[in-house]
Amino acid sequence: MPCKFQIRDGSINEFLFTWQEVAAQTKLVQKSSPTALASKCLRYSPPLPRAGARHRSKKHIMENIQRKENEDSSHSENSDAEVSNAKGLSAYELERLENIRKNQAFLSSLKLFQASKDLKQSSARRQPSKRGLTRCGKPPVVLPSRRSLRLQNKQAEVLTLPPEPRETEVVKQTKKPPGPLPMEPVNMAEGSPLPPQFLQLCSEVSPRERGVELDLKEYCSLLKKMRISEDQVAKVVKERIFSAAFHPASTSLLMAAGDKYGKVGIWSVGVDWGEDGVLLFEPHTRPVGCLAFSKAHPAQLLSLSYDGSLRCMDVEKGAFDDVYSIEDGLKTFDFLSHDCATLVVGDWYGNVAIVDRRTPGTSHESLHSLDPKVLRCVSVHPLQQQYVAVAESREVSIYDARCLKKTRSQPVSQLQGHSLSISSCYFSPCTGNRVVTSCMDNYIRIYDTSAMMTEAPLMTSISHDMRTGRWLSKLSAVWDPKQEDCLLVGSMSRPRRVQVFHESGRLLHIFKDDEHLSTVLSVTAFHPSRNAILGGNASGRLHVFSD
Repeated sequence: MPCKFQIRDGSINEFLFTWQEVAAQTKLVQKSSPTALASKCLRYSPPLPRAGARHRSKKHIMENIQRKENEDSSHSENSDAEVSNAKGLSAYELERLENIRKNQAFLSSLKLFQASKDLKQSSARRQPSKRGLTRCGKPPVVLPSRRSLRLQNKQAEVLTLPPEPRETEVVKQTKKPPGPLPMEPVNMAEGSPLPPQFLQLCSEVSPRERGVELDLKEYCSLLKKMRISEDQVAKVVKERIFSAAFHPASTSLLMAAGDKYGKVGIWSVGVDWGEDGVLLFEPHTRPVGCLAFSKAHPAQLLSLSYDGSLRCMDVEKGAFDDVYSIEDGLKTFDFLSHDCATLVVGDWYGNVAIVDRRTPGTSHESLHSLDPKVLRCVSVHPLQQQYVAVAESREVSIYDARCLKKTRSQPVSQLQGHSLSISSCYFSPCTGNRVVTSCMDNYIRIYDTSAMMTEAPLMTSISHDMRTGRWLSKLSAVWDPKQEDCLLVGSMSRPRRVQVFHESGRLLHIFKDDEHLSTVLSVTAFHPSRNAILGGNASGRLHVFSD
């Protein structure tokens, strides 16, 4: 006959059977069926009795139950009920009650329920910051129910396929019309004026005097004081951040970020305008690859886009002015003069253009073809501004802007040793004696450019994971404008973090926060005058650490 067990109370106690019960049922099965399978001992059951061992007497079992009742006060009510009914039970049933009590004590000691609760709380997904832009989803469109033409007694429509596209046809991306564009935030009501405080913050002149550099001990102590809070995380743009920059003002933390679809967001920590301090503009249609505030005119923000347009957001005029324009493919730019009137602009096709903003129109002064494959970054020497570092396909070349030719320009110095594509290169901000490069071969390299030799010597190689994939912006190491020999870079490591390195390769500090930082911050920057850093992620959020 089959083995069956009866569940009396529906509690977990009735599922914990002893070996004696299983053995008794197994004997019945073996008698009825010689081919029956051997029984298995259940987990957490008491050890098997020794051969020839006698069952304990009923009196001894009663004493053990009474002793357990005094030891475990948490099960006193159940124990009283069992002991009161123990007089009418057999020795086998009393022993079963004692085994149940042991199993209960064992499960209680494990604290499984509390561990499960803690695990659920720790694994719960953290909610992103609610500050900044919100995703306003469109209301769902309710379509009428579909009925076949056969049920409607209608003839089937004869459809013709569209003509196949020709190979010569190229789909062109839309582009904003030429000329000035009004500064109208797309996240505010149409016709709303810009906040007066916005103009006041953008017009603030940054301090020109540069402080004395700190030693590494004092510098690290300042980094450790920088924290992040809920108010310092906000969604500034709607899509992935490609570029970001700090305004040089020292009284406020004013930032700009450019996203994948040509939008530029302005955010100030602790200021309430627009949507939680965010003003969103749309001067471009494709990724904003480079952003920079003018050092000579802080109210001007220059933005460059892959759609081939370079514009200047002039807060005093309230418009986005055209600076430079080509068909498509602009990648990077930098200021070529102290008054920020002359620019060096690079495109995807290996060309470098010299642009003078004082010249009417949107054309270049001169165009120079450097690398036939690709060009990803340009950087101008902070003191000797005729030197321009250009990140080409597999090496970084330093050119003299005064000696550039239309084709086959000879570099003054070359930075070699890269085995894969280079994502960025930057002169050190104070003296220009160093150049830091970020390469997809998982190395950050620092070169000595103090002597401008034909081949710049390599000082340091820092192993760093650069494999961001296609959905994240590329990691780039950037210098601290206030400290000549320290640089900042995002990280792919978990928990998510931002790291500060010394030019010797020493790791100085790690910025991380389990509560407010849970994504990769690909785009990073130091504040020019304050102890603050920013980091932008793939969902359009900016994270700010400050003292």
